[in-house]
Amino acid sequence: MEPRPHPSARALLPRRAVLGALALAPLALAACAATFTGRHLTIAAGVGSGVYYRLGGTLADIWHERLGLATAPAVLTTAGSVDNLDRLGDGSADVAFSQVDSAADRLATIAPDDPRAPRALARIYDDAVHIVVRRDSPYRQLADLRGARVSIGTPTSGYYAIAARLLESAGLDFRRDVAAQQLGLPDSTQALRDGTIDAFFWSGGLPTSGITDLAAALPIRLLDLKDTLESFRARYPVYSSGTVPAGTYTLPEPVATLLVRNFLLVPASTDDDLADALVRSMFADQPRLAAASPAALTIDARAAIGTQPVPLHPGAERFYRESKNA
Repeated sequence: MEPRPHPSARALLPRRAVLGALALAPLALAACAATFTGRHLTIAAGVGSGVYYRLGGTLADIWHERLGLATAPAVLTTAGSVDNLDRLGDGSADVAFSQVDSAADRLATIAPDDPRAPRALARIYDDAVHIVVRRDSPYRQLADLRGARVSIGTPTSGYYAIAARLLESAGLDFRRDVAAQQLGLPDSTQALRDGTIDAFFWSGGLPTSGITDLAAALPIRLLDLKDTLESFRARYPVYSSGTVPAGTYTLPEPVATLLVRNFLLVPASTDDDLADALVRSMFADQPRLAAASPAALTIDARAAIGTQPVPLHPGAERFYRESKNA
């Protein structure tokens, strides 16, 4: 079954999201009366100019305050989803952000009863895939990138696989048909400014501050994927379609693109009470997350359970069941 459309696939609905968060606040306060003073948490986030990292810092503050932690959770700068899943698996992170495709790929390699297997706390928001070029460049669609210098991200980022799959859908092999470079977001934006690459891929919340900063210094465009989306989603139904609204990054008109669900994950071994408290606290302070990034305006308890094919953690399930009956 296809996951329920997230609000970000249609439009930002801040009023509904905020009201939903406020309605859940009493439950959150009651649940977090029991503290976790002795717990030390580490959050695997993402690049410093990305939405993962912004939300990770705010979640660390929320959890520090509401869970009674002795110290604020550490927020790690990482290469992205694959790196985060590695850290979750080896125990160097307790909570991780990840794209749905990376998490699904990881689940396929792990036994269902493995205590290190990822379990979802929530679907938090949807990423938009960006294929960024200079506004005065000749590149208009994916197939135009043949022979171009293209950053596809690092292999431990979530968008590396997306880049390879999208290029393949346009008949391009990133190992031979483009001059591929494996740069993270900060290096990619700088390389486009310097003229040492022609395009770069990114998957992130709207807006991503690193690209906002780039657009302030250099007129850019995003390649429109409308001619690719239907066939691509038929092959990879884990993705959905949506738009980057006009005005984002000073774009003159909307751009059709791929949407990628983002999850907040913990290992299966996480204590049920802790998982419950993490989710309750997040929804109780959802307005603070929205202040950290507009992407969080779409965090919504009704859409948050759409984490298929990643199972919800039992502690998170308990929260959603109780909030539904409240």
